[in-house]
Amino acid sequence: MTLAAEQKSAEVTDWAARIGWVVGLALFVALVYWLMREGWKWRGTLQSGLPELPTTPEVLAPATLTLTGRYHGSTTAGQWLDRIVARGLGTRSRAELTLHPEGLDVVRPGAAGFFVPAEAILGARLDKGIAGKVLPEGGLLVVTWAHGDRVIDSGFRSDRAAEHPAWVKALGTLEAEDAAAASAAPHPHHDRTTEGTAR
Repeated sequence: MTLAAEQKSAEVTDWAARIGWVVGLALFVALVYWLMREGWKWRGTLQSGLPELPTTPEVLAPATLTLTGRYHGSTTAGQWLDRIVARGLGTRSRAELTLHPEGLDVVRPGAAGFFVPAEAILGARLDKGIAGKVLPEGGLLVVTWAHGDRVIDSGFRSDRAAEHPAWVKALGTLEAEDAAAASAAPHPHHDRTTEGTAR
């Protein structure tokens, strides 16, 4: 009888220890989640000066390229861990990209889409990581663009990664064409002869 009672007591003690471990682990996970959430909110507050994202124009020329895949996040250009969360840019999602002569249209089912005007596109490259997401070498299409006073890297992965090089080339061509158009545009200047006569 005494031996049976000791075994029963040991079983109860083991269950109590297991429950304690489970509760402790749950509290730890909750704490980590809370800290991450607070960090996200704090980062969003710091980035509150980011302007509203451009919306898609009503009229666009025919698309030159399309892509379906995933949006993996945006960071400050050149700083792959400095995540941007303001204006919904921190939300990972499915994405549909369409390239037009006017710019890049990003549609995100379940999240806010945005439009990158051609004059804001600064280039594109193949990379392997952004904002905590690491992929095989060249598995990420990173588009660099200017918005407000920030230069942003946005990472995308096509459902068909073999499409990435064509996008890098097309976005680079779009950037070059826009730069050429800007340099060819007439600039206002003063006619010094007329100005001197007027004096």
